[in-house]
Amino acid sequence: MIEKLKFLSITGPKEDIDRVVDTYLSKYEIHLENALSELKTVKDLIPYVETNPYRDTYQRSIALLELLPEEAREQAPGSMEVQVAKKVVDELELQLDELAKKEEDLKAKRDSLQVSLDRVLPFTELNYDLSSILNFKYIKFRFGRLSHEYYKKFKAYVYDTIDTVLYKCMEDEEYVWVVYFVPEIISNQIDAIYSSMRFERFYLPDEYEGTPLEATNTLQEKISVLQKGIDDIHHEITEILKSKQGDLLAAHHRLETFSTNFNVRKLAACTKQEVDTFYILCGWMSDKDAKAFQKEVTADDKTFCIIEDDHNNILSKPPTKLINPKFFKPFEMFTGMYGLPDYNEIDPTILIAITYSILFGFMFGDVGQGLCLLIGGFLLYRFKKMNLAAIISCCGFFSTIFGFLFGSIFGFEDIIEPLWLRPMEHMTNLPFIGKLNTVFVVAISIGMGIILLTMILNIINSIVAHDPEKTLFDTNGAAGLVFYGSLVLTIVLFMTGNTVPAAALLAVMFGVPLLIIFCKEPLTNLVEKKAELLPGGKGMFVVQGLFELIEVLLSYFSNTLSFVRVGAFAIIHAAMMEVVLMLAGVEAGNANWIVVILGNIFVCGLEGLIVGIQVLRLEYYELFSRFYRGTGRAFRPYGKKN
Repeated sequence: MIEKLKFLSITGPKEDIDRVVDTYLSKYEIHLENALSELKTVKDLIPYVETNPYRDTYQRSIALLELLPEEAREQAPGSMEVQVAKKVVDELELQLDELAKKEEDLKAKRDSLQVSLDRVLPFTELNYDLSSILNFKYIKFRFGRLSHEYYKKFKAYVYDTIDTVLYKCMEDEEYVWVVYFVPEIISNQIDAIYSSMRFERFYLPDEYEGTPLEATNTLQEKISVLQKGIDDIHHEITEILKSKQGDLLAAHHRLETFSTNFNVRKLAACTKQEVDTFYILCGWMSDKDAKAFQKEVTADDKTFCIIEDDHNNILSKPPTKLINPKFFKPFEMFTGMYGLPDYNEIDPTILIAITYSILFGFMFGDVGQGLCLLIGGFLLYRFKKMNLAAIISCCGFFSTIFGFLFGSIFGFEDIIEPLWLRPMEHMTNLPFIGKLNTVFVVAISIGMGIILLTMILNIINSIVAHDPEKTLFDTNGAAGLVFYGSLVLTIVLFMTGNTVPAAALLAVMFGVPLLIIFCKEPLTNLVEKKAELLPGGKGMFVVQGLFELIEVLLSYFSNTLSFVRVGAFAIIHAAMMEVVLMLAGVEAGNANWIVVILGNIFVCGLEGLIVGIQVLRLEYYELFSRFYRGTGRAFRPYGKKN
């Protein structure tokens, strides 16, 4: 259902807008419209242009809030004046900035030492003073690494033929870390040979003292000291935030409110009077909220509210606010996926909830699996608040009902007697057709009833939308309803053995509606009093009309047969479970219960998914496409009720 809305115009002194928004509009759900667009006829209107003074502080409060633990952020904030809130954020940020700068300095020093440590770490097995090596005058040294492949080749074929000393330090899965020494006068030639063996050189800075192992220990101690300083600062920041947690939450909440309130100015307009400047806000409220709001501002000398009851005097189209009972509310998800209803359109949520659940249950009738869907969906919705879970639970309820009607529980059909029939066994004798599975007959009957219902709904929607073509002459309008209703009546009379109307009456029942559908374009132009009845000419009208008429007849036939899948899936479910029980050896009297359980899980998951998609396809293509337009826009309230 769609809630009735009222259009309000709120005005008052320009400097009073923050108080009004904070005091009143935050308490009620109001969908604000652009006042400049709505009040085009009002003279001397100007936009309300100001820079948001709270935005920067609000953004900084968000950054501070992220430093708090997640559970702390979810606590209820206290109350605080906005100026106090800005002061709290400024002082806390200043205090934390000083500590953050100290922390960054320590981190930079730690990272620099870590780089030095990473460079010297592979050479810890070199038992020689690094400062002495780094100060050699006539001997060159190179720190670096070789891959295992080239290290073996170098040792086997090259090392004994050149003047160099190679010292192996460490190795891992890919590389061997080495230091080699060479006389200065031949260093260029030797370096070239090492380079040809893919030697990767590492440069060590002149800051190490003692052996690589001693330098490593010294660096690790320095890093530990710096890390302790960083941890102490981090702990100090945590303690400060903990002590200011309540103030920060209250400040953030207040700044968020005022920053959001200030954005209302984007939709407001200003008008200059003799002395003062006034703001104007326009928007939609529910009838109940509008009356309560108007009553509340009556005693406020600075605030004035006017309610416009006639929507024809308003430029904007009313937004759509759905208010369905709790049981049907999850199905609003399906409605929203197709498109929200227009404000004056019929909300199809209750229809889709009923038809979707019944069709799903018909196609997936099983007591055991239905109860699993019912309980599982309910628990998932209870703890996760997922709309889809609630829909699954509702479908499981109807699956359980049809399971009793079909006498099936986890695929077993010999435990309970069917209250109605068994889908695979029950047949119906029909004139001209012969024996036909009863579930197919019922499925087609349900489909014809749903199609007739959607035609009626289309006529109602079209009357409200003042669309004579879709009301009277369309395939799903009055002409289509008479034709398809006559067809259904004739089929029912014939199949039940009753007397069919006379040929002359049938000709009128079928011929007149088809003729009206054929001539819907000129008839619409005639009703709407357009000058040209046949814009495209008579020839084009006849050709186009014939093709459209053939398409209409084919669509009636195909749309009706589309509901055969409802009965087909009821039979498929029984057949699939029969296969599962056969594979489990139930018929042989030696049941493998693991196969029974796994088979039920597989069928419940796979077929449940397929049936859910197929029913949704029926809803969208066979129901919604006939009467539903879905051109509405969502009701997006500025504030929420407390």
